[in-house]
Amino acid sequence: MPEWEEVITPGRFDGQTVIVTGAGSGIGRATALRVAKEGGRVIAGDVSQERLDDLVAEVPDLGIVPVAGDVSAEDSVQRLVAAAGGRVDALANVAGIMDHFHGLHELPDEIWERVMAVNVTSVVRLSRAVLPLMLGAGRGSIVNVSSEAGLRGSAAGAAYTASKHAVNGLTRSAAVMYGRKGIRVNAVAPGATVTHIEAPMDSDLAKEVIAPLFGAVLPPAAQASELAASITFLLSRDATNINGVVLASDNGWNAI
Repeated sequence: MPEWEEVITPGRFDGQTVIVTGAGSGIGRATALRVAKEGGRVIAGDVSQERLDDLVAEVPDLGIVPVAGDVSAEDSVQRLVAAAGGRVDALANVAGIMDHFHGLHELPDEIWERVMAVNVTSVVRLSRAVLPLMLGAGRGSIVNVSSEAGLRGSAAGAAYTASKHAVNGLTRSAAVMYGRKGIRVNAVAPGATVTHIEAPMDSDLAKEVIAPLFGAVLPPAAQASELAASITFLLSRDATNINGVVLASDNGWNAI
């Protein structure tokens, strides 16, 4: 694949406050950096204070406000919104975790509940918290990170696949509900991406059924900054006429 080179659009987020979850690593970190480099004030949420400290130390002169906490917990959501200071122009729900590729018959309750809490409940709670601010302003943009697993059944285990299909449904419902209020809600569905997310394949069934499919059709992995380019486009006013879209950003995997 041609080498990717990020091109910053100066001033694209000037004067805007943007909440980004999962900002300590991977796609969330790349998104937070891109928004900040383009003039935005970023409220950066992550479960790891250490990762957030590293992020701020890398770009101390940019407007990144770190808020550590579990984004699936209501108190963490409230602290993120409070740090925004009464204004949220855009929200990127990036935080997410994988399952262990378990089939439905072998799926433990604790994995199901944790995956749904981080991947779905956090999206509900944080979106619910910022929407009144966006409604008051008469505009806003929310981008949820879905997955190739939200487009097909052969990219992950039962819990992760169900969670990302749920994210797509939430995205489309919110797009319909709030589109006429000036609020756009879209999703980005990454394929294979170079991040630090843990994705162990602990299921013998998945090794038999899914692993061979990966070897046959999986395109090259993207850099996190490539996904950030897709996310920040949809967050920005450049995407003014785009609402309710689940954008596959996956090197063409969805077309196979």
